[in-house]
Amino acid sequence: MRPLLFVCAFLAQASPVLAQDFTTAAEVKPILTAIKPSWIAVRAYEGQDLLYFTNLLAWRCGIEAVTFGTNGAAPDMPLTMEPCHDGEAQPNALKMDQGVLPYVPFDLVLIQSVTVRVTFDDGSTETGDYQRKDVMTP
Repeated sequence: MRPLLFVCAFLAQASPVLAQDFTTAAEVKPILTAIKPSWIAVRAYEGQDLLYFTNLLAWRCGIEAVTFGTNGAAPDMPLTMEPCHDGEAQPNALKMDQGVLPYVPFDLVLIQSVTVRVTFDDGSTETGDYQRKDVMTP
């Protein structure tokens, strides 16, 4: 009987979380904090470095702005983001139908380090620092 009560109590507490749209800082900040080591990725592809922001963009609702800098530069280069699709079943879905890509191209092997600053819709910020070797993807 106790296991059944535990499961019922868990579901009763978890159900509001399952119903969230993840469109506010309060909802996405815990997720983005947990996945901070993988906010970005760098891929060498067809003679370029591609700096990917896919994980951040997948949780962009609740984010006001993302800025970044490479190789020690201040994180003040703005990242263009697709808007949040409020009112839709998956507001964070990346549709990529507005010409906004999940990466920024650079010259090959130009990127050695990246600093990313995320500004949430509540005004708070989080910063991540990354070295090329730690975020390279095949």
